[in-house]
Amino acid sequence: MTQDYSSPEYLNLVDAFWRAANYVSVGQLYLKDNPLLDRPLTADDVKVKPIGHWGTIAGQNFIYAHLNRVINKYNLNMFYVEGPGHGGQVMVSNSYLDGSYTEIYPEITQDTAGMKKLFKQFSFPGGVASHAAPETPGSIHEGGELGYSLSHSVGAIFDNPDLIVAAVVGDGEAETGPLATSWQSNKFINPINDGAVLPILDLNGFKISNPTILSRQSNEQLQEYFHGMGWDPILVEGDDPTKLHPAMAAALDKAIEGIHTIQKNARENNDATLPSWPMIIFRTPKGWTGPKEWDGEPIEKSFRAHQIPIPVDQNDMQHADKLVEWLKSYRPEELFDKDGRLKKEIAAITPIGKHRMGANPHTNPGNLIKNLILPDFRDYVIDTEKQGQEVAQDMTVLGKYLRDVIKLNSENHNFRIFGPDETMSNRLSPIFEATKRQWLENIHEPFDQFLAPDGRVIDSQLSEHQDEGWLEGYALTGRHGLFVSYEAFLRVVDSMLAQHFKWLRKAKEQSWRSEIPSLNVMASSTVFQQDHNGYTHQDPGILGHLADKKPEFIREYLPADANSLLAVMSHVLNDREKINLIVSSKHPRQQFYSAAEAKELVDNGLKIIDWASTDDNAKPDLVIAAAGTEPNLESLAAISILHKAIPELKIRFINIVDLLKLRSQKLDPRGLSDAEFDAYFTKESPIIFAFHGYEGLIRDLFFDRHNHNLFVHGYRENGDITTPFDMRVLNQMDRFDLAKSAVLSLPNAEEYGQFVAKMDSIIAKHHQFIRDEGVDLPEVENWAWKPIK
Repeated sequence: MTQDYSSPEYLNLVDAFWRAANYVSVGQLYLKDNPLLDRPLTADDVKVKPIGHWGTIAGQNFIYAHLNRVINKYNLNMFYVEGPGHGGQVMVSNSYLDGSYTEIYPEITQDTAGMKKLFKQFSFPGGVASHAAPETPGSIHEGGELGYSLSHSVGAIFDNPDLIVAAVVGDGEAETGPLATSWQSNKFINPINDGAVLPILDLNGFKISNPTILSRQSNEQLQEYFHGMGWDPILVEGDDPTKLHPAMAAALDKAIEGIHTIQKNARENNDATLPSWPMIIFRTPKGWTGPKEWDGEPIEKSFRAHQIPIPVDQNDMQHADKLVEWLKSYRPEELFDKDGRLKKEIAAITPIGKHRMGANPHTNPGNLIKNLILPDFRDYVIDTEKQGQEVAQDMTVLGKYLRDVIKLNSENHNFRIFGPDETMSNRLSPIFEATKRQWLENIHEPFDQFLAPDGRVIDSQLSEHQDEGWLEGYALTGRHGLFVSYEAFLRVVDSMLAQHFKWLRKAKEQSWRSEIPSLNVMASSTVFQQDHNGYTHQDPGILGHLADKKPEFIREYLPADANSLLAVMSHVLNDREKINLIVSSKHPRQQFYSAAEAKELVDNGLKIIDWASTDDNAKPDLVIAAAGTEPNLESLAAISILHKAIPELKIRFINIVDLLKLRSQKLDPRGLSDAEFDAYFTKESPIIFAFHGYEGLIRDLFFDRHNHNLFVHGYRENGDITTPFDMRVLNQMDRFDLAKSAVLSLPNAEEYGQFVAKMDSIIAKHHQFIRDEGVDLPEVENWAWKPIK
């Protein structure tokens, strides 16, 4: 017999499941024993310090129960993204009730003993967090990071045509900049090739201690707002479950059928016209079904419901009767049998197998991941037989490689490039020979360029939060990608990168979690080549920010030329479980390293460059090291100056591509041993280190080493709208300052006063020349590497 999913009998079972989830959620807040109140509650049954959040829980449990219903009715492939704050009980409680939690954690059995363990572990030392986290089945989204639920959800459904993600957006979260702009995501969802997101705005009225802005808008204002952004809003509101269950059932039916109608039309008629996707505005009270008031102050329908609504703990049992009254209001005797199991008739309405949101394969995508088919990077390399004679733009060369990555993986649909309107500016234009930008809004020819409903590049929204968030959702569900941004504006998303790192770290501790593709982040338009944007665009601090994280999960690559960049990209695109930061130049550059040298630089992290060294494998008088494109160029130019002026000086030149390989093995097993480090840098020879970023990072890397005879030249927070070379002069990371620093580091530095004066004179000449002519000195512009051996 066909099931009537809208019958009062079925909705009564949905209500029972909802009450069970609420009961289990309150129990997790307060209890560590006596989970079904089989005996009078004692102090030993209660946690010493209940920690967690209540305000959002009942509303989300209601949503979850009704999503289970439509999964069953429409046989959906769906999972849940929990945007509202620290409502961690929601996904734990519901996955416990449907059995997916116990499948992953067998010790948390679906009976009284297992419920006791479930309750005790919540927000308890050695237990689980008070928010949806990597430990939570069905989660791809860290519940503590407000603002990204919709971006992550949209990233997940790109190239997953059968997937629907229920993106539950908290009304406090909706006030964040990233979430406010992520409503524009609908302009990028292709109804033919992508899945669908069902945003559910969980409008309960309050944040921690203030009302939420959207909750104070009228229904008409909200509907106009979302209509204006291209959504089709469906309103559900109230606090009477008897009325709200049929209303929510009807709303979700309308939403799912609307999604299916859009997709059916698009796919049958090859019609990628931008649709008006459904969304739900769900108004229920903060703290719904909890205590109505306490000590003369309202709890339900107020901000006071946000965290722990009533004061009961192991050391204060004065009001324990009120806690018991609250728990018993859910009528647990109707929900659980004598052994603590969810009653069979209620359990029967939960989805089964992979249809359970806690067990959706996309949320733990190991079996879904397909490695990218990669071309051989050596087919794209620049001829460097004569070092420095060829000039090329590193990013343009990379663009040809990425173009072919797109072509080779066109049938797999598992590679995308994201960025904030900078693909052309970053000189990756060759990729548009293979694809276009995905864009579902109107296209105005001939004014628009490379726009189409179906494309492998999404860079048409000027929001770093959106673009990076899309990539996170894409990678968390098992696909590969690249996020490219101007270097300074990676700082806009450095908290997102930090949260993704935290996800990776905690997920690594879960044996059941599959590895996911690495998050590949590229910085271009960098600090030492800002000749038109100026000081606002000069900040390499993302290097230091990420370097502070656990070394297992972070890589920082600073390729010096196109061939090195190709070798890096070939190395990282099929990588797993890391954040790979790649810093690259988009401007014309001399090219130095052969394909073999490039691969060695990436494989080993660094290399002594014999053709630029004069130490003949003996102990050098001086070590010059470089990490970064401009540091490499200026170091080689400084070596040329020094060799011409002091030909007897024994110089060793080291190029570093994998920066964090310099770490001590005491901190990072992947790092260099002391013996290896000394073989490169010696124990006491002076080291002039030209670096792309802030100098403190290099000093940190050398802290545990023998050789502290170190002179770092990096970014010193001196910037302006000026010439590329002047940016280096302003920060004393230019060839003349490097050469000067080199001789001043020598034991007989006093012998080189004339040389130092000459360097100072050239710098003074440069200073005046650029102010008179607006360009760099001819001897800088026209410099080319000449063999020194």
